[in-house]
This record gives sequence, structure tokens and C-alpha cells, in this order.
Amino acid sequence: MDGSAWGLLALFLAVLGVLAWPLGRMLAAMCDGNLPRWMQRVEAPLYRLAGVQPERSMGWRGYALSLLAFNAIGALALYALQRLQGLLPLNPAVLPGVSPDSAFNTAVSFVTNTNWQGYAGESTMSYLTQMLGLTVQNFVSAATGIAVAFALIRGFASRGQAKAEKGAPAAEGLLGNFWADLVRITLWVLLPLSFVFAIFLVGQGVIQNFDRYAEVRTVEAITYSQPKAGADGQPVLDTKGQPVTEEARTQTQTLAMGPVASQEAIKMLGTNGGGFFNANSAHPYENPTPWSNFAQMLSIFLIPAALCFAFGRVVGDVRQGWAILAAMTVLFVAAVAVTTWAEQAGNPLLTALGVDPSAGNLEGKDLRFGIAASSLFAVVTTAASCGAVIAMHDSLTPVGGLVTLVMMQLGEVVFGGVGSGLYGMLVFAVLAVFIAGLMIGRTPEYLGKKIEVHEMKLTSIAILVTPLLVLLGTAVAVSAAAGKAGIANPGAHGFSEILYAFSSAANNNGSAFAGLSANTPFYNAMLGLAMWLGRFGVIVPVLAIAGSLARKPRLAVTSGTLPTHGPLFVVLLIGTVLLVGLLNYVPALALGPVVEHLMLWK
Repeated sequence: MDGSAWGLLALFLAVLGVLAWPLGRMLAAMCDGNLPRWMQRVEAPLYRLAGVQPERSMGWRGYALSLLAFNAIGALALYALQRLQGLLPLNPAVLPGVSPDSAFNTAVSFVTNTNWQGYAGESTMSYLTQMLGLTVQNFVSAATGIAVAFALIRGFASRGQAKAEKGAPAAEGLLGNFWADLVRITLWVLLPLSFVFAIFLVGQGVIQNFDRYAEVRTVEAITYSQPKAGADGQPVLDTKGQPVTEEARTQTQTLAMGPVASQEAIKMLGTNGGGFFNANSAHPYENPTPWSNFAQMLSIFLIPAALCFAFGRVVGDVRQGWAILAAMTVLFVAAVAVTTWAEQAGNPLLTALGVDPSAGNLEGKDLRFGIAASSLFAVVTTAASCGAVIAMHDSLTPVGGLVTLVMMQLGEVVFGGVGSGLYGMLVFAVLAVFIAGLMIGRTPEYLGKKIEVHEMKLTSIAILVTPLLVLLGTAVAVSAAAGKAGIANPGAHGFSEILYAFSSAANNNGSAFAGLSANTPFYNAMLGLAMWLGRFGVIVPVLAIAGSLARKPRLAVTSGTLPTHGPLFVVLLIGTVLLVGLLNYVPALALGPVVEHLMLWK
């Protein structure tokens, strides 16, 4: 990793810290409900229209049921919109309705903040579907993740409650109102940030229009193959019955248009990642300049980093937020260093053919950004649950591909998605203090809350859901004929492609290793199921933990209390994440990228 790469990483982290600190203050005030009166007056008509009482706090069951119902309705609405888009307006390319299996997969994908795409956006989705369907879910799925983080933070910050308010079970602690959290996060955080960021992107050259697709004349003629037609207009077949092709030339090209900047902004800020175009953020209409590229990387980590600061403020000890942020940063810097080193080392097989080794591994990378920025972006997007890409992850070196896999398989807690990264890391923190308590023979506690059997059962469920989905899904795919039919590359690399797909789906990332033909009924169904259970199979136990903690009193700090804000706890937390989060996947990783690396460098 050379000096320029280190400089880019240092600049990225410095700017991220400067921007995240004030946003963290705002998120803390929102979590505490300390909004200015003018904001509350703006919100009031929305609550009256929806029949919501924002001051009425919910127990964890009410919070979870509201969240699940809202997202289920959103998935049904998005599915219907895709199926009917051929009959609806704002469809200048006259695109037909999406197939049932692809529509199911996409609906689940965007509702769960995964944004896995088995289709090419510009040739599949109309402007109406992109805006009313996908972009709306980009906002509300991100708001859902932040709301769950708020609920867990309130559980830690609560001083304990004897009973819930009217309408909530007496045994539950209160976590706030899901509907109020959803409105406030969307209205006062995601919308303003997205508006400002979209204006910046337009200034950089990202398109924003409702024009028809443009037919432009190219500088040189384009040669392509097409089926040869006979005198009767029917395709000419060879002796084996296969269509005969012939070369054709044209000097026109169709350029897709659309409202891109508005979707690009929330795609990044909400760690959604779904591209308006098939090439995602490698497309010059989505990411035209190095400045837009740097800003997009910052936007992915902005809210996850700010939530760490908000956490420290709400629980009454800013050092707690710094400790969580430190653990995330150490893991992130290590991942970037390894990935950049591997990509700059290049491919020994190409070196043996006379390719200059100092060029590094440029395969699958946009030369506008180079190896350092591409490696940084790859780690950022897989550490967060974003999935946007500027390079082909299928073309990464085996070690580079291994790092991106590991970032997702850790549960995407290294900054992670908006909300999901923080509540995932806090689950590991609960496990870390439990392990520490066993080692020193004391009752484990975190932020003054006793961690008991009930919390550990829920923690185990939250941690084990995604490995179970990833490993079982991969096993079924490599065993079933329909799963093996999608593999384009044999051997270890093909296995890595399937492992990556299920790691991405179950951990709600959405990026693809590529090379796997996943837009089939088999993969659309399997990955859709993994996305749904990977999202809500973690959220429900996290909310249950929050409810359990909220009704417990906060204990006073004593000489026997484990400090959870210093370097020792940061090291313990990092060790817990690596040992518990990664050990489940070691055998699978050995069959994929590890074997491929040994074969490459033998």
C-alpha cells in the first residue's frame, strides 16, 4: 500500500469525522425527542392524517409489529408496481412489466435495504418504478434501520420502568414510537441530506431528467453480430439448427436518461446501493468525477459514523460512542490496507506474460479512479450494507475478494448500514461483556444494565441467523442443478461467486461478485428468502433485547465494573467480532478465495 493510498484513506477518515460529529448531535436530539417546536408543528398534520399519537411510546412487541407490518405492505406495493409498470405512465422506453420472480426478489431486496439487483436498471425499470417504488423504499428502509438503532439506544439509556403506558404490556420497557421515529428520520435527516447531496451530484455531472432515451451518433461505427435473415424474413439456420449470425455496423447508440441524481443521493446516504444503471456507480452518469466518487464514499459512512456519536450522547457517556467507533475504524483500516496491498501486488500469471507488475491488478477497474480508490470503495461498500460498486468485484484478486466477503460476513458491523451497523456492533458488545464476565467471575453488565440469560439467548439468535442463512443457502445452491446452472466460472472461483451472493443477500449488502447468472427463478426465490430473514430475523431479537434492557434499572459503577470505554474493551470487542463473527465461515472461505489464492501464487 503506497503513500498515495494511505493519504487517500487518511483524508477520507478525517473528513468523515468532521462531518459526522455535528450530525451525531442532531441524531442524539432526535433520539431523545428534543426537537425544536417548529419541527413539531410541521410534523403534527402528518400524524393527524395517519392517526398516530407520537407521544405514545411502544413496548418492543408493538414496535416490532408496526415495523413488520409497514415493511410487508411496502413489499406488496413495490411488487405490484413492477408487475403493472407496462400499463403505467413515466415509461418512455415502453418497458414491460417485470417477471414475477424478479419482481418478488426486487421488492424484498429494496424493502430490506439490500438492493440486490438481478436485472439491468435502464432496460428493466421505468422512471415511475425507479422513483415511486425503488427510491421511496430507499428512504423508508434506511429510516427503519435507524429507528431500530434508536430503540436499542433507548433501551440502554433507560433508567428502568415499572410498567408500560396504557396499551403496552406491563412487562415491557418502552422504546419510543415507531411511526414517529420513521417520520422524523425521513423528514429531518434523510430528505434534507439527500436534497443537498443530489444538488452537488448534479453540479458534478450526474443527470436528472425525464427525457426519452437519446439516440446519438458515434464517432466511429460500431460493429456487432446479429442473426442472419433469409428471403422470407426468418432466421437462417446452420446444419446443427443453430441461428447463423452476420456482422452489422451502425453509427448510432442509445443512451439511457432518467432522474438519476435524486436516486443516487439516497442510494448512498441510506446505504442502499441499487444502481439506476446496470454499471452502478461505475457509470459516468451516476459517478462522473473523482470528487463525486469521494463524496459518495463519504456519504455511505456518514450516518453510521454519526450514530456512534449519537449513541454516546444519549447514554450519557460520549466515551462509549468513541469506543464503538474506534473498534469499527481499526477493523476498517486493516481491511483497506490488505485489499489495497493485494490489488497493487497484481496477478503473477500476467507478470509471467510480460505485464509490468507495478501496474497492479487493473482488471475490472475504472481507470478514472485507479486501484487505491477502487479498493477503498470496495471495502467501504461491503463494510456498510450499501452494495454500490465502482469496480468488478469478480475481478479482484483472491485476497481482495476475501476481504470484501469477510466485511459482509462479520455482520456488516464495521460502520455497517444506517442503523444496522450500530445495533449489530452493540449486539457484539453485549456478547463481549458477557465473555469478560465469565473470565473474571462477575455478573456481566454493559452501561449499567445486567446481561442475563434472556439477553444472551436473544444475542445468540441475532448473531447466528445470518451465518445459518449464508451457509445453508450456499450448500443448497452448489448441490441443486438449478444453482449450479448459474455458475460461469468452474472451481473455487465459482464457489466464491455463490458464497458471495448469499453473504450479500443475508447480510443485506446487495453487491454482487458477478459472473453468477442469478436472475433465475431459483436464485430470485432463494436470495429473496435470505434477504427477508437476514433483515427481520435480526431486527426482532434486537428489539426484544432493547425491550428487556429498557425495563431494567441502571446500576451504579463500582470497582468491579468492567470499563467499556477504554482500549482494553476496544480490543476485546474487536476480538469478539473476529472470533465469533468470522469462525462460522472459515471452512467456506477455505474452499473459495483461500484455495484460489494458493493456486494463483503456487
